Amino acid sequence: MVDDDVFRALADPSRRQLLDDLRRRDGQTLRELSAGLAMARQSVSKHLAVLEQANLVTTVRRGREKLHHLNVEPINALSERWIRQYEQGRIDAITELKTALESRTMTDTETETATTDFVYTTYIEAPAELIWRALTEPAFTRRYWGMEFETDWTPGENFAIIHPDRGVRIADDRMVVQDYQPFTRLSYTWSGYPKDFTDSLGYDEEFRLTAEAEPRSTVTYELSPSGDQTRLTVTHAGFRPGSVVLPDIERGWPMVLSWLKTYVESGRWREDA
Repeated sequence: MVDDDVFRALADPSRRQLLDDLRRRDGQTLRELSAGLAMARQSVSKHLAVLEQANLVTTVRRGREKLHHLNVEPINALSERWIRQYEQGRIDAITELKTALESRTMTDTETETATTDFVYTTYIEAPAELIWRALTEPAFTRRYWGMEFETDWTPGENFAIIHPDRGVRIADDRMVVQDYQPFTRLSYTWSGYPKDFTDSLGYDEEFRLTAEAEPRSTVTYELSPSGDQTRLTVTHAGFRPGSVVLPDIERGWPMVLSWLKTYVESGRWREDA
């Protein structure tokens, strides 16, 4: 069972330390992670393999480097099953406080061009073709995400995002389809924060202006078969230190992907097919 893999992975203190290291600074190489543990790099690699098998760590290639990212999806699933129905309100408050107190301060050696990526991997019991439709077709995205893409998914072309319930359409020259490989890979520049959209969310003008001034980030979906399931990894990349958008992203994607998983696995998609 998936829960068993997660509990076994978390039982070892060295593996918990690796997760703590990634929580403090995500996207590290094997060399960087090994520096924080008093053991051989080969042993660290074996621990990382166990964490990856449990889906607690996701790896992403960047050039010749293999970056390791903390993946919170299994923790969220355990929380839903064992915690959320009992004490989640107070736990969320404590967690947010703990995160704020432990937030890492950028050192002088880190440049202003450093970026942070959000990486999230989930497994969905459905073929990649169905998940692809749920990610791209308006009839599907409206149901679980509350919005739809206005595009023919041609790489290099602009697109728009429509929020029917809010009466908002988001479009500008920086929203561009980057890559479109059916059933395997989709990438696009993330949308902006126009005033009518932030007003509908209750965000103040200071947030909107700060968010709009940030460089645009990029969303990439990667799908691959995994037995009877499909492995879906979402990488939201390109956030600068101090980004006001990143906290929104970190809260939002786990919810959206949970909605997607429920929508597909429950069979509700058949009503919209």
